[in-house]
Amino acid sequence: MHEETKAAGRPTYSALVDEISSLLTVAATEVDRTLEGDDRVRLVASVGAMNDQAAAGDRVAFYHQQLLLARIYGMYTTIPHAHTAEGSVVLHDITRSLEVATLAAEDRWIEPGSIQAAPTEGKAFLSWIKTMARQHRVFKHPYYGDFINHHATADDLRTYVIQESLVDGRFDDLLALMQVGTAGQAKMEIASNFWDEMGNGKPEEVHTHLFNKIYEVFAITDDELESAMTASDLLAGNLALLVCRYRSLYPEAVGFLGMTEWLVPDRFTNVIRAWERLGLPDVGITYHRLHVTIDSVHAAGWFHNIVLPAATSDHMRHGIARGTLWRLNSSARHLDERLEQASAHGIRKV
Repeated sequence: MHEETKAAGRPTYSALVDEISSLLTVAATEVDRTLEGDDRVRLVASVGAMNDQAAAGDRVAFYHQQLLLARIYGMYTTIPHAHTAEGSVVLHDITRSLEVATLAAEDRWIEPGSIQAAPTEGKAFLSWIKTMARQHRVFKHPYYGDFINHHATADDLRTYVIQESLVDGRFDDLLALMQVGTAGQAKMEIASNFWDEMGNGKPEEVHTHLFNKIYEVFAITDDELESAMTASDLLAGNLALLVCRYRSLYPEAVGFLGMTEWLVPDRFTNVIRAWERLGLPDVGITYHRLHVTIDSVHAAGWFHNIVLPAATSDHMRHGIARGTLWRLNSSARHLDERLEQASAHGIRKV
């Protein structure tokens, strides 16, 4: 699926990813001690070359770029039971190279001048955000409205759940990361959202627990998750975590996560219809049923308690619009790919 050829004197992308991945379970001080001088330069330069090839349209390079970033993020978002490379200077250089390249690629998908056209008054800016989303080709995308709703099989829904796991499966952690440094209305809105994700204090209703019930229905194992991911799947999860882990990208996180929640109710309604059409176990659809209602409420609260108060700043408006477009554009490409894959398997393309 991810074929590649070895360039003269240079490792394949998979070999590069495997080499760096092997360092993630080594203590940071040991990584930095052993990777000095030429070795450090070689690794960072190889990642840079992979980024350049991904930017030039090399799909294999793009896949391995996102795979490596996802593995690094997995280290940062998992409680370890042994040493990890967290804190390594070398790993930081590699991570930042991947992150900068990823965001630069997303910026290239934004139409020049589109962000600058945003109104400066708060309510007008919020209306502009919503109108831009409604007019975007990702809005009510046929992958959900036609394929998932009318054609998806149980196997298709199984694949869908795996592909969505990098965002839906850790939305609580994204909110926890995002709220650091916030105050007032914004902090309270994120806290309210997070508490809902926590099942309002009921362990059996924690949303990640409910999402994992879908894994049980389809017998999805941890071992098969990574191998089933496409580059676009990995990118969706990486972008969500990237904008939430840096305070400098807080405005982008506001736009990215706010648009994620705003799009959910319509999308999940189609998933629920497919689930019921197929007669799948009811326990597996609780997560989606909850979010059709909850995310409608949270999207409204997000817009009015986070976006509106922040929209008085040029810096915040620019970042919110940028993050919104990152979500809309990347999701559109992702769903186009999924629909194309469905069509290749005999499902009519709309």
